[in-house]
Amino acid sequence: MTKGRHGNILYISNMHSWRQKLLKVEGLTKVYPKFKLDDVSFELPSGYIMGFIGANGAGKSTTLKSIMNIVCPDSGTVEIFGKDMKTKETEIKQEIGFLMGAVNCYPLVKISKFLDVTKSFYNEWQDDECEKYLKKFDIDKEKRIKELSQGMKVKLGLAVALSHKAKLFILDEPTSGLDPVARDEILDILCDLVADGDKSVLFSTHITSDLEKCADYILFIKNGLIVADDTKDGLLDSYVILRGGADEAEKVAGRAIGMKRNRYNFSALIRACDLAEDDKNFATDRPTLEDIMVYYGRAEDND
Repeated sequence: MTKGRHGNILYISNMHSWRQKLLKVEGLTKVYPKFKLDDVSFELPSGYIMGFIGANGAGKSTTLKSIMNIVCPDSGTVEIFGKDMKTKETEIKQEIGFLMGAVNCYPLVKISKFLDVTKSFYNEWQDDECEKYLKKFDIDKEKRIKELSQGMKVKLGLAVALSHKAKLFILDEPTSGLDPVARDEILDILCDLVADGDKSVLFSTHITSDLEKCADYILFIKNGLIVADDTKDGLLDSYVILRGGADEAEKVAGRAIGMKRNRYNFSALIRACDLAEDDKNFATDRPTLEDIMVYYGRAEDND
């Protein structure tokens, strides 16, 4: 067992069972001519942040769009707040804060007008919350959308997502294009959102260092398949990086998920459960989330 960010003890073998499931995805499948989202299943309990990682083209955006019914999956089910997304979509979306990249629609429209139109879609829009985040993000409502940088357009989208009493936040690259100070500010906001235990956040990112700071769970997708769904610490503890001389690489090659080699040495990612007695002769490191992604990518190169 490991401890989550809030100090709660999480039993990895049954880690979702004692919390309300805000999001439950089962068997989500979508087939394109050159890509397949293959039987994606996971759950997100209330009060936690789940980071969604994977290389470009791995299926992150397709998964999020399928959850939101923007893309119609070929099979599988999505339950949010215990309700079926297909039959209760309008009702459910009232309580979802959704961000899919930067706000690039209506580039000539003033932000004030964009917000007036946007809030008409939500039953519980909060003007005071929106104003708070616009001020926090230093967004001038009298500017036109085209006048904002990409990073500021992301902040505008996030302000909208945070301004209508949502309980589940589904965010695609919410820290994209932001400087380190702004990213840290966004992560603090996300942590504050889930602090009361009633809300949850699912967000995809390539900036794995952000997840090291705030995520409770990690969902890892590769080529349309879920590779891992675990607590952050549980995932990191389940792998080991071994380092040794180049002439010793073959001793671990058969167990390595991915390997880096040069003429002098090697490093390899293996599962902790695959460690052998002889491996004590190698230097070992605990991987980062970025290491895990990189070495999984190396698996294809090595093949």
